[in-house]
Amino acid sequence: MPERERSFFDLYAQGFARVAVAIPRVALADPAANAAEIARLHAAASAGGASVVLFPELSVSGYSLEDLHQQEALLRSVLEALGKILGASRSSPALMVVGAPLRLEGRLFNCAVILARGRILGIVPKSYLPNYREFYEKRQFASARDALAREAHCLGQKVPLGADLLFRCSEFPELTLHAEICEDVWAPIPPSTYAAMAGATVLANLSASNITVGKTAYRHLLAASQSGRCLAAYLYAAAGQGESTTDLAWDGHGMIYENGELLAESDRFHGKSRWISADIDLDRLVQERMRVTSFADCATSHAGELQSRRIIPFSFTPPKRAVLLNRAVRRHPFVPADPAKRDERCYEAYNIQVSALEQRLRATGIKKVVIGVSGGLDSTQALLVAAHAMDRLGWPRANVLGYALPGYASSRQTRRNALRLMKSLGVSSEVIDIRPASSRMLKDIGHPFARGRKVYDVTFENVQAGERTSHLFRLANRHAALVVGTGDLSELALGWCTYGVGDQMSHYNVNASVPKTLIRQLIRWVADRPETGETTGAILRDILDTAISPELVPGVDSHVPAQSTEKTIGPFDLHDFSLYYTSRRGYRPAKVAYLEAFAWARGVPGGSKDGVYTLDEIFRWLAVFLDRFFRLSQFKRSALPNSPKVGSGGSLSPRSDWRAPSDSSARPWLQDLEAAHSWARRSRRRAHPRKGKRP
Repeated sequence: MPERERSFFDLYAQGFARVAVAIPRVALADPAANAAEIARLHAAASAGGASVVLFPELSVSGYSLEDLHQQEALLRSVLEALGKILGASRSSPALMVVGAPLRLEGRLFNCAVILARGRILGIVPKSYLPNYREFYEKRQFASARDALAREAHCLGQKVPLGADLLFRCSEFPELTLHAEICEDVWAPIPPSTYAAMAGATVLANLSASNITVGKTAYRHLLAASQSGRCLAAYLYAAAGQGESTTDLAWDGHGMIYENGELLAESDRFHGKSRWISADIDLDRLVQERMRVTSFADCATSHAGELQSRRIIPFSFTPPKRAVLLNRAVRRHPFVPADPAKRDERCYEAYNIQVSALEQRLRATGIKKVVIGVSGGLDSTQALLVAAHAMDRLGWPRANVLGYALPGYASSRQTRRNALRLMKSLGVSSEVIDIRPASSRMLKDIGHPFARGRKVYDVTFENVQAGERTSHLFRLANRHAALVVGTGDLSELALGWCTYGVGDQMSHYNVNASVPKTLIRQLIRWVADRPETGETTGAILRDILDTAISPELVPGVDSHVPAQSTEKTIGPFDLHDFSLYYTSRRGYRPAKVAYLEAFAWARGVPGGSKDGVYTLDEIFRWLAVFLDRFFRLSQFKRSALPNSPKVGSGGSLSPRSDWRAPSDSSARPWLQDLEAAHSWARRSRRRAHPRKGKRP
């Protein structure tokens, strides 16, 4: 379906698909009642915009019937019920996956029945039948491998049969489903593994899975690991209340995972039927499979097995109304929202930086480092890392040579914070005024400022940046030290640094893989740790409250920074968001803008209630990011000094995550963004039409 036929704010137009897991209360050995409940839940989930609705194992009959599954009366009743479900499906567009016992070829199979719009698309028998401990399924059922034919007749339809079936949506080809049943995923090589390598992006598991103490955690482990290794979504539906408690108990556990991440989970031990849904990111799965070469290599190794997979097409048309995203989109993708995970992220990131610098010093035999300390975020983080590295090496913190290098625009606030921090940390500190050297340089090159004119152009700024770096390198020569760089990932993405003899260069940069939003959090994390101390913690919080500025252009008030980086090139909150989804996920600008608007904008359909930016601001700053990232700044990244990779997809080093030409155009990205902006405006006007004027 052409995306422009749908709203910009519609999840189906942006590479998402809504999927649902339904847990009906079972009427044991009453297929007619179960059919009515299955049809009701399917209609509700379908009306909610779901493209796929999954039900538990043997949900038409109930799982815990044991030998009753082989009773003729029950099997006939199951077929009648399945016919009713089939009829009810005609009025709802979502694909349905239900469990039923079916006698085919004279054998009884535990089946997943995939149906849509009054048609049975395929029947998938269970492959691995548990026959241990409380399970005796081989007593009643045959395995998928026992099926002799590749087709079967069911309810007057000739239907594909087998565990090798993949169901691909004609309108959204990235939505390709495979079904397996309960024990299948507990096997060493689940059928869904082959299905994923053959192209299935949504793996569905119809399960019964009685509950025992501790089993829930293992289910999570199975679903998370299978979705992560297969780079897929994994839907799981376990049987709930109504199943027999003669010897077992049931909790009705539903889960939806995407690439190892839990998106939705049902309440367990619930007395009534319910369903859950999640919006899965198909673009993410497709992009990851394209990038992870081992996934394709593994598929090639099993080509013979995969070539026998059968693709069954199906049609799904979303509701005419826009289906708005119902999924958490973190405003700060580099920083976990959960406090425990955020604490763990900070611990790991900080120690990666420290241990990397520690190793570099050991390897070089150098025992001192030189850092330019401005009183801003980046140099503060680098200074903290350097001090901790000395502690771990057993060397005195005095080996950290910190230099405040005030220029024409350095504020009293940042200079005071720089000196206070160096004193509090116990490192060596010194102040070197770079204005005399800068004035001489400006005079030598004939700059108007040297003649008393207030010309604050890029040359004026870069002379100061260059003098600072030149001083640091010569100080490193004099003291047999290593220059520690301070520039962060966000600035490198935007090219917001001075190339060569400037802050782009150092002997070793501990921050080059850390985005600005994470730098802030790391400093806050250190400030809040008890071993940091109240005095240092207070200084760090003061630094966090200071506006981000290069302090190269003087203003009226010398107490605080006159320049604002974010007013010039845009908010780092937005740029870090754009960087993550552009470099880590590889999304097109239209989708980046869509997610950014959903997370940050106000007044957009389905957006945040506390939005900070307008939709036009989202597009404006994204255009700045794309132009600077793709067209202007790659040459600076192509000559980066060594720096440790800290986060997944969080390095722009040409020796690590990002290799790109320095002379690339940004045209494809900017054209896509421009078209998306027009599309978004039209969609918003349709969603909120203006009222006509009164006569």
